[in-house]
Amino acid sequence: MISFSSFYQDIADSQLSSLLESLPAKLGNWQRENNHGALPKWEKTLTKLNYPAPDKLDFADSVTVGSGQQLSAGQREKLENLLQLLHPWRKGPYDIHGIHIDTEWRSDWKWQRVAPHISPLQNRTILDVGCGSGYHMWRMYGAAARMVVGIDPSPLFLCQFEAVKKLAGGQFPVHLLPLGIEDMPASEAFDTVFSMGVLYHRKSPIEHLLQLRDQLRDGGELILETLVIDGDQQTVLVPEDRYGKMNNVWFIPSVAALELWLRRCDFKEIRCVNLDVTSLAEQRTTPWMRNESLVDYLDPNNIDLTVEGYPAPKRATIIAVK
Repeated sequence: MISFSSFYQDIADSQLSSLLESLPAKLGNWQRENNHGALPKWEKTLTKLNYPAPDKLDFADSVTVGSGQQLSAGQREKLENLLQLLHPWRKGPYDIHGIHIDTEWRSDWKWQRVAPHISPLQNRTILDVGCGSGYHMWRMYGAAARMVVGIDPSPLFLCQFEAVKKLAGGQFPVHLLPLGIEDMPASEAFDTVFSMGVLYHRKSPIEHLLQLRDQLRDGGELILETLVIDGDQQTVLVPEDRYGKMNNVWFIPSVAALELWLRRCDFKEIRCVNLDVTSLAEQRTTPWMRNESLVDYLDPNNIDLTVEGYPAPKRATIIAVK
């Protein structure tokens, strides 16, 4: 069973120590009550990832664990088969002992767009909301963060993260908790909070912005990346049913509307640092994610529209300060 004991030890004497008042009980409930049918199989896969400590680690320019020189061809094939049991891999890519996990998303491209605009992460304590399998968390750690905590309720993402962490050697102040933002007490303790690809999935976007604010210390920085549409302060798309075949997309604002929402939530120094249409090269089907992807969500006769006729995905990155 996946353990969170190292997380508790790491935060005991840190600015996050107040989380010990509530999170152990919540995580204990998750361990007792999580009934995802595949979780035992995924956890069994984790127990089989017994490989030598890597001869190379790179989290600054990529997420690379091992040079590929330590394993025989047979060992590498066995490891690749084990990692494929954790399919689908959506956020990445990862290079593990010479195995290139070509994920659905080129999350490294998103990081390249975001990283030049944020405050230096050196010695910062960071929260990554909706962190997926943790790709960006490793890049944050590679930028010299003191500690990175990610939250995402998906058991599969947790197991993918634990696989990478175990193969990397295990002892890092980087932790993924299978929780949602609503499970987090208002800590007001993080120096930087990331919410990338989450806002449009929330039924109440204003509540989400306030929840993010409640995690930041005064003067802390929010990095918010989300779907947007063109328009003025009052322009918000509310899909009739699905957006890009997703049934959990609720509100897609214009950049101007999103900036207004942030001002109403008492953020300051608000600025849009990137606006980018998602390309078919950035999100696609691969051998590590064999399900439908972006090309299947767009109108085959006009890729500027989704299959429902809405504007195709455009993403903005907004930075704001508490």
